[in-house]
Amino acid sequence: MKIWFDILTPKQLLFFEPIIQRLKKNHTVLCTSRKYNQVTDLAKIRKQKLVIIGKYGGVKKHDKLDASLSRSKLLVRKISKFLPDITLSSCSPEAARVSYGLGIPHICFSDSPHATAVMKLSLPYANKLLIPWIIPKSDFKNMGIKPKNIIQYKTIDAAQITKQKVFLSCGTDINSREWKTILIRTPEEEAAYSSKQSDIVGIIKKIKKDFLGCHITVLTRYEKQAELLKKKFSKSAQSKFQIVSKVVDGKKLLLDSDVFVGSGGTMTAESALLGVPTISYNAIPNRIEDYLVSKKIVTRCMTPNKVAERITHVFQQTSYRGGEHERTRRLRIKKFVNSLEDPYPILLKTMKSVMK
Repeated sequence: MKIWFDILTPKQLLFFEPIIQRLKKNHTVLCTSRKYNQVTDLAKIRKQKLVIIGKYGGVKKHDKLDASLSRSKLLVRKISKFLPDITLSSCSPEAARVSYGLGIPHICFSDSPHATAVMKLSLPYANKLLIPWIIPKSDFKNMGIKPKNIIQYKTIDAAQITKQKVFLSCGTDINSREWKTILIRTPEEEAAYSSKQSDIVGIIKKIKKDFLGCHITVLTRYEKQAELLKKKFSKSAQSKFQIVSKVVDGKKLLLDSDVFVGSGGTMTAESALLGVPTISYNAIPNRIEDYLVSKKIVTRCMTPNKVAERITHVFQQTSYRGGEHERTRRLRIKKFVNSLEDPYPILLKTMKSVMK
């Protein structure tokens, strides 16, 4: 069987990686992506082969539309030659349109019903949609797919990512275990669903002020984002404070951190499920973050003062009675992750159903 994956984001690259490795044993697999450093640089780190077709459109609606239409035309040529038996994507609008136009069955994964623009552009053309069980099928109402074609699996996508091995990020040594380390992830600002409400600058300022003895790393998403933050914090005298713009192995950074402050997206969930004390400032309200907060696996703090208070509490707990509380918390999270199922068998069953 020939299988086409269209991979558009770092999260998709990481989530699909073990699925691709397993399918490659018995099938011919083509993995396409677009010119987008966040994906292409990570693919190099993780030694994944991608065929780059088209480019990322950026933040403006006109540019997004133009890039998507241009990429669709380029994909028609490539996919017409490859002729896959089935397409797999995380709701790629281009893969959806091209697959439908060429009569190729298309199975989508999604844990992001809040990305309404992407859902509405892809789901009307999808044969099946696979989603985590904590997301109600009703979240996809009016997005062009019938409830009977939505299949739930009992896992969180980030949990599958945490199980993968670490690849060193080209020798980058960002954190040091000589000090307590705080890793901060900036919010997604270029996606259509992003919220502009989070005070990330205020959060960074407060952490810098209150935790002078800690190693603080700010992991940005885009070069422009990094440049703006570097200007704001150019007078920083802290030798252990740095802003990182290059693509790195997120799991390696998380495992080297004592606390993670994230926007509420995939890296926030990944951090929490690795057992790292995790704070969400909730820049991307979503079902996964809600669930992890309700289970007390993630702590939501949306102001600089609340974030700083929570970090202080985390450091106190990790030192209290030799870190007994921290070990108990990590064991509870590990037990939860181990209880989640592998989505691969469900995917195979779904593939068989659409290939009949």
